[in-house]
Amino acid sequence: MVTVTLPDGSKKEYEGAVSVIDVAKSISEGLARDAVAAKLNGILQDTTTTITTDTTLELLTSKNEESLSILRHSAAHILAQAVLRLYPKAKRTIGPATENGFFYDFDMGEENLTEKDLEKIETEMKKIVKEDLLIEKEFKSFDKALDFYKDNEYKQEIINSIKNKTLKEEEEQEGEIAEEGLQFYKQAEYSDLCKGPHIPRTGMLKAFKLERITRAYWKGDATKKQLYRVYGTAFWKKSDMDAYYTLLDEAKKRDHRKLGREMNIFTISELVGAGLPLFKPNGAMMRKEIEDYLWDLHKIKGYKRVWTPHLAKIDLYKTSGHYDHYKENFQVKGKDEDFMMKPMNCPHHMQIFADNHHSYKDMPVRYFEPATVYRDELSGALSGLARVRSITQDDGHLFCRVDQIKEEVSIIVEIIKVFYEKIGMLEDYWVRLSVRDPNTPEEYLGSDDKWEAAETALEDSAKENNLPYKRIEGEAAFYGPKLDFMFKDAIGREWQLATIQCDFNLPERFDLFYTNEKDEKEKPVVIHRAIAGSLERFMSVITEHYAGKFPLWLSPVQIKILNIADRHIERCKEIETKLIAKDFRVETNFEHLTTPNKIRLAQAEKVNYIVIIGDKDIENKTVSVRSRDNTTKQYTLEEFITKLEEEKESRK
Repeated sequence: MVTVTLPDGSKKEYEGAVSVIDVAKSISEGLARDAVAAKLNGILQDTTTTITTDTTLELLTSKNEESLSILRHSAAHILAQAVLRLYPKAKRTIGPATENGFFYDFDMGEENLTEKDLEKIETEMKKIVKEDLLIEKEFKSFDKALDFYKDNEYKQEIINSIKNKTLKEEEEQEGEIAEEGLQFYKQAEYSDLCKGPHIPRTGMLKAFKLERITRAYWKGDATKKQLYRVYGTAFWKKSDMDAYYTLLDEAKKRDHRKLGREMNIFTISELVGAGLPLFKPNGAMMRKEIEDYLWDLHKIKGYKRVWTPHLAKIDLYKTSGHYDHYKENFQVKGKDEDFMMKPMNCPHHMQIFADNHHSYKDMPVRYFEPATVYRDELSGALSGLARVRSITQDDGHLFCRVDQIKEEVSIIVEIIKVFYEKIGMLEDYWVRLSVRDPNTPEEYLGSDDKWEAAETALEDSAKENNLPYKRIEGEAAFYGPKLDFMFKDAIGREWQLATIQCDFNLPERFDLFYTNEKDEKEKPVVIHRAIAGSLERFMSVITEHYAGKFPLWLSPVQIKILNIADRHIERCKEIETKLIAKDFRVETNFEHLTTPNKIRLAQAEKVNYIVIIGDKDIENKTVSVRSRDNTTKQYTLEEFITKLEEEKESRK
């Protein structure tokens, strides 16, 4: 007898082994038609899987989040089948689902693939979809699998990696060993080594599109052969795909690299180096405004500013444990000692804490430092400000007693809420609470008591501050639990920005202590916190979030002053001088252009207010102010300055 427990707690019993699809049919024929895959005891499986022992079963349809990745993985197989039908000598390599679609890499031999071939391949894919082929699981021994791919050295390499258990992370979907042998998925003449699961039939792929062809080295190794990579995306419904491309079009308009050039925010110099952005006056001003606001929020909460150098002896990072991870990072050869450009700020802050004798009465100790660290990122991964090699973290570390964790976390949460409310990203967000895997407590540093206290403190703070959190087991770092804040921008894209991380590791490694009530040495808990995260990445996010139309306090140029005729220039300069004296960022345009053209240029620069001065303004001692909504209103200069000051102060 096999008992299957469904998500609602109900149970179904079968006299012997039963397939997932047969369980679905026993519930309803409609569910069987819609079933994409299943979770057996929480593990994804295809609908052909046979259940032989008591298990929990969750049937997945297109409504489940996980099913989209399954659809896209199946689309990659349909893509490969189409390519092999059109180019029989092509050699397939790997073809995973990705965050926004799928790809498959091919060695085309003497053939070339160009963007013009996408339409032909897509047409063949549509034929395969129309054929509505069954996608069936099958198994082959290692020898038979190697023989099946006898003309494909790439798949043979993967098979040997599976056998030797050296499969790389990006290849994990390419195969799995079962009792019956290596797992394959077959659809008509096409069969491919694969972990799965897959949709039951090719006909379930209703909405897809091939997007582009690029080149990629086998396994990302520049010493190996360059392959053709065909990218595509897939959705359950055409309307979802249309919405996706509408979002992409909007994202292109908002691209911070494009806006960064147009608004003179930053530049990348080949002589300085990729991933090392140079901030122009507009960008430098924005950075300073963000840093100043962050400091305003922290100084009233008891934080103290510190400063640390950009490099340190390698021994510091060996002690902290960062060296093994960053040993390929930028190193500096000194006359007598070897140094490293700092990849993290925290080891430096540990040394500041260690240089003082603290008692329990001094705790917590809170440090704040927007400091630049350096990571030797792969050049192909660099992207404007979103991925750089010089990373300015709005870093903060506080040292506290275990019984202070909850209160300190609540203080940080308050800062995060205030900050992101001003940014306009607090309406739709969630928080990931990452805790230990209860099944492997031995993998985590620190006592069970400390872990329990830290996890409870983070969760209690999340509850008390009404955070929309999800508790995720097994996601904690080995040195402590954490809260990651996931915010959405104006067009719905999700970004992980703020974070709060408990750490039991560094106090151990650096032998940090304070004197407790019993006059005994006790190790503090370190809490890492970042509000904006990397300032560079944060600036890329908010540039796209606002589409360059920043609120007044962040705008590179807040006011543009235009004259209608030359006789108005003197008055424009007087207004400019008074506004600059009030610490506003002002530019003028006295070019011999028509007023409408000047206005259009100012609007393209996305300034907050356009001040237009003509005869009536001089006669009435007023300023004509055009807002971003294209309305124009007259103020006295004093009234306008008051309005600006109130808006800047409120950071609206």
